[in-house]
Amino acid sequence: MATLLVAGMTLLSACNSGGMAGFKTTDSGLHYRFDKQNSAGQQVQEGDVLVGEMTFKLDTTTLFTNVGKADRIMQAVPNTPGNLHEGLLMMHVGDQATFAIEADTLAKYLQPEQMPPTYQRGTGMKFYYEINLQDIVTKEELDEEREAFMAEAQQRQENEPQMIADYVSENGITAKPNADGLYVIVKKRGNGAKVAAGKEVAVNYTGRLLDGTMFDSSVESDAKEGDIYNPNRPYEPLVYTQGRGMLIPGWEQGVEGQPAGSQLQLIIPSALGYGPRGSGQQIPPYSPLVFDLEIVSVK
Repeated sequence: MATLLVAGMTLLSACNSGGMAGFKTTDSGLHYRFDKQNSAGQQVQEGDVLVGEMTFKLDTTTLFTNVGKADRIMQAVPNTPGNLHEGLLMMHVGDQATFAIEADTLAKYLQPEQMPPTYQRGTGMKFYYEINLQDIVTKEELDEEREAFMAEAQQRQENEPQMIADYVSENGITAKPNADGLYVIVKKRGNGAKVAAGKEVAVNYTGRLLDGTMFDSSVESDAKEGDIYNPNRPYEPLVYTQGRGMLIPGWEQGVEGQPAGSQLQLIIPSALGYGPRGSGQQIPPYSPLVFDLEIVSVK
């Protein structure tokens, strides 16, 4: 929800409801306060990405913070008078500032469920952005990053067939791919009910890239071994309904018709995985995937 609100504020004008103690107010109604200014630092320009720390609040309730974990926090998109980006364009590297925008203004453009539960209409509540600007990624640098990313993705696409062939050869895999390039290696065949469309399926799984990098697992011991253990998530079988497109196509194709109790390894080409977009920072574009699966139950 916090991400939605951050994005939503970029489109909205702040209403000018008068002064706030300790804050200045622009002609368009944006409230701002600079706690530290470095006029000699690089100034934010339209299209730049701000790097630093930010805390996002509704009055005193913190909705988001990355303090202690400086990162890219937002982009100064073309300015709409009175919105947050009017303030961003005032900033220099080294500045610390707080911007305030009327909560009722945002509420006019969003559904009630998109607002924080503590929001109360007509009470003068405000959204606050506390920003410590540590660096800037310029629009030109972003364009260079984008070009490099696209070139790397194209190279990965060209290399993918050979990458899969090398993996199959190096691991002594004798199974043949289906017409879509999917490998289904049955390590143990169960004798339970078979996976079919509409069935509720419970599966334990571990997913890796071809180089062995683990990106997800429902098995606690695997997650610890792959250095992706998260104490805040449950480690238990994934339960889903087969045939509803809830998972990537290669997974659903691979388990279709397999009986409960089976242990499988799937080698999934990117066309049946996350394709040219990849998934987050863990799965690059055009990445073949390897899943070790155990079909726990089929109902």
